Amino acid sequence: MMKTNKIIKKIKYNSKVRILQLIDSLEAGGAERMAVNYANTLVSRVEVSALAVSRKEGALKDELSDEVPYLFLNRKKLLDLSALWRLRTFIFHNRIEWVHAHGTSFFMAVLLKLVYPKLKIVWHDHNGNRVKMRTNDNRMLIASSFFFNRVLVVNEELKIWAEQHLKCKKVAYLPNFTVINEKEQKNTVLNGTSGKRIVCLANLRHPKNHLTLLTAFHISRLAETGWSLHLIGKDNSDAYSEELKNYIRTNNLSESVFVYGGCNDVFHVLQQTTIGVLASTYEGFPVTLLEYGLSGLAVISSNVGYCSEIINDTESGMLFNPMNKTELSEKLVVLAKNDDLISEFGSSLKKTVENRFSEQAVITDYLHFIN
Repeated sequence: MMKTNKIIKKIKYNSKVRILQLIDSLEAGGAERMAVNYANTLVSRVEVSALAVSRKEGALKDELSDEVPYLFLNRKKLLDLSALWRLRTFIFHNRIEWVHAHGTSFFMAVLLKLVYPKLKIVWHDHNGNRVKMRTNDNRMLIASSFFFNRVLVVNEELKIWAEQHLKCKKVAYLPNFTVINEKEQKNTVLNGTSGKRIVCLANLRHPKNHLTLLTAFHISRLAETGWSLHLIGKDNSDAYSEELKNYIRTNNLSESVFVYGGCNDVFHVLQQTTIGVLASTYEGFPVTLLEYGLSGLAVISSNVGYCSEIINDTESGMLFNPMNKTELSEKLVVLAKNDDLISEFGSSLKKTVENRFSEQAVITDYLHFIN
């Protein structure tokens, strides 16, 4: 990364930059959390840092700084001219120059550019599975990329894909970053015994692979020694959710496995736990691992996407094949039975997150890139 004093000095005095983060929702998720992180972090570094949400508000709205100009569009359909015009008015009023569109919000950004041509677009790809998608599934994105001024991606694999397929040639990889939410209300109290809690911070949906985690925890028999598993994330009460709850009931795990739904006090929750697990079958750059690290947890993560660049296997955590529940179970047992290893992994990962994925390093490179 570029971190020279010359660049930092240049950014420090570039106060006329005006940026809008654009995201489809503010429900708890990786892309959504990054939109809020960028909006909050940029407040003290640019003239205007704003955020607009097109379809749905959510829990992350409470984490948005009071200094960030905010707009909810309540878009009802793909082509909602009323929402588009409200966004254009907001852009004009705040004299926004750049729209930083996250994920699928690129389409709204392109429509906006058509009615406000002077606008510049930086599109941010958070989808770690994109490289496995068919070209036809990305047709709208590829066509829209004619209008992009910059492209940001969350890992090197996505960078290669973007350079090969998109029409915008200014592509850069920037890691995600996390910050502790100072506005967090400490409300959630976890069940189970302190020092023996395992947490999985992931919405209840594919590809988060909760059933593999549940099965691994069950066959590990850690519940018999007082350990408990805590699932934190949005619960849509759908077939996926019901399958997990049926497994918990059928295998008599109700006293050791707890489902909480979405929680607004993530860091408070993590401070009550000892081991953090991510079992996803694919990821781009999981913010969850950064949150685990910043909280000092010992981590076991599936070896997908950028996870191996965050977790150094056997040094700052453990990696496993997400399709192998036996491997995960064995690693849970090893870690749960070794307090020294828990402390070593937690300390090592925390240093990694603080040194490599700090907001200062990422935002400096971000502003340099768009300028």
